[in-house]
Amino acid sequence: MPFYSEKVMDHFQNPRNVGEIKDADGIGEVGNPVCGDMMTFYIKVKDNKLEDVKFKTFGCGAAIAVSSMVSELAKGKTIDEALKITNDSVAKELGGLPPNKMHCSNLGADALHKAIENYKNKTGSSSRLKEAPALFESGGESENIKKECKCPFCETELNSGCLEPVFCKPCNIKLVRCEKCGQLFKAELTKCPNCGEINEG
Repeated sequence: MPFYSEKVMDHFQNPRNVGEIKDADGIGEVGNPVCGDMMTFYIKVKDNKLEDVKFKTFGCGAAIAVSSMVSELAKGKTIDEALKITNDSVAKELGGLPPNKMHCSNLGADALHKAIENYKNKTGSSSRLKEAPALFESGGESENIKKECKCPFCETELNSGCLEPVFCKPCNIKLVRCEKCGQLFKAELTKCPNCGEINEG
């Protein structure tokens, strides 16, 4: 059984901000085809701040804890500040996650960023998301390239040094690399969830 920190257990047993915002300004949904985790985030925006954040998550304890923590980190933040929430920052706030559960923190950041993208698309405030940090934080270029060659959902080492096309067999998904920020994301998406660059592939 994976080791979970006290903070993870607290957010799992007492999740914050669970529910749905009926008149949400933005909705973001992501899922992992391997583990079956599904996360949906709802945001209410006022004066460029996330006035309310709620979520519905179907998944393991780590997925619920991550969703709870992401909602807490995002609530009250400006849109730009919320976009700076990454999988690494979520995992650190939770006191760490087992390696096989790190993909949950990635899903949480993705769902939040998608909700913000949805809000921006609906309001027409911007054709793209303002530049946000990569989901994977890095201390240097070589480390970043190394991490880019792992699936962002299951962290499986990918083929051919990330030369496209990249296909993750465990997740059964095709990935493309953003020409602007260099991060991998699902080929089916029209925009990079990190920086909002249009996916012309």
